[in-house]
Amino acid sequence: MKRLTRLLSIMVVMMSTSVFAEYEFNMTEGVTSVSHGIYGLHMMVFLVSVVIAIVVFGAMIYSLIMHRKSKGAVAANFHESTKAELIWTVVPIIILISMAIPASKVLIDLEDTTKAEMSIKITGHQWKWQYDYPKEGISFFSNLAQSSREVIRGTDAERENAEHYLLNVDKRLVLPVDTSIRFLITSNDVIHNWWVSDFGVKQDANPGFINDAWAKIDKIGTYRGQCAELCGKDHGFMPIVVDVVSKADYKQWVAKQQAAAKAAIASATKTWSKADLMAKGKNVYNTNCAACHKADGSGTPPVFPAMKGSTIANGPAAAHINIVLNGKAVMPQFKALGDSDLAAVMTYERNAFGNTGSVIQPTDVKSAR
Repeated sequence: MKRLTRLLSIMVVMMSTSVFAEYEFNMTEGVTSVSHGIYGLHMMVFLVSVVIAIVVFGAMIYSLIMHRKSKGAVAANFHESTKAELIWTVVPIIILISMAIPASKVLIDLEDTTKAEMSIKITGHQWKWQYDYPKEGISFFSNLAQSSREVIRGTDAERENAEHYLLNVDKRLVLPVDTSIRFLITSNDVIHNWWVSDFGVKQDANPGFINDAWAKIDKIGTYRGQCAELCGKDHGFMPIVVDVVSKADYKQWVAKQQAAAKAAIASATKTWSKADLMAKGKNVYNTNCAACHKADGSGTPPVFPAMKGSTIANGPAAAHINIVLNGKAVMPQFKALGDSDLAAVMTYERNAFGNTGSVIQPTDVKSAR
């Protein structure tokens, strides 16, 4: 009796709403009109399926119980019933049409980007995202956060303690609330996929093509997503983090980014000290280069050669700049990085890991472009 009571108690707990909510069996409702439409369509189809299941299995169970042989039931003998054939043909057609109409409305709404008030260009790179605000003149890369990079090869405990492991970035996409935003999505190398489930947006990023999507986010907050296309060995290391802020906060953020962009342009014309270049270069290297060439410069031969003792890093500066700007073999181009960033990272590569190369200034990179 005690065992039965305990079993019933466990079943009651498992059936509670809070437990089911914790498991999150249902899909995400999201925070945009698009995601609300998708969620509503999903729930409608789900409820129709439940009703059909109840009717069909209810009729089967009723027939098995009430028309069993032990009760003396005798099977009816009929053939080619026009009435029955009409019923099982017409009823499913009506059900399908009733689901197709709202589904078509949601699909049309997904593709209608004419209501957009602003545009964001999203470019996938192995393995990071580039965000461009054409109207505001803002552009930046969003990379996996250093806190996640540091524990990728660490212990299980270190990864568990890392905040938002593999789901955090160094620079977040910032968007205003209650604004229709058009996303122009493309790729610089292979096929990626920009996916934020809370927005109801999941769109392929194809090299040479621009796909679009849109969203009007109705709730301030931080939303996370991932690349949903197997895009290479570090596919799991290019997350998406979006900060949705008030329109007033967005204006302040835009002004701050525009001021930073002007400062970056000014910094590209000055002469930097070696110490400043090394300090900045280490951060740029860890963000953009360490995944392939390793943080200690040992590389992953033969595909990604070591920076330690490299003939490029210890050779003529012009050859080093040429490879970084134009790429080589599987190494992509890094033209999108600013002159000061490139000068700093190359100076770091030429003087770290025991190398004895020269210092490269931003003006050297600008001339080489």
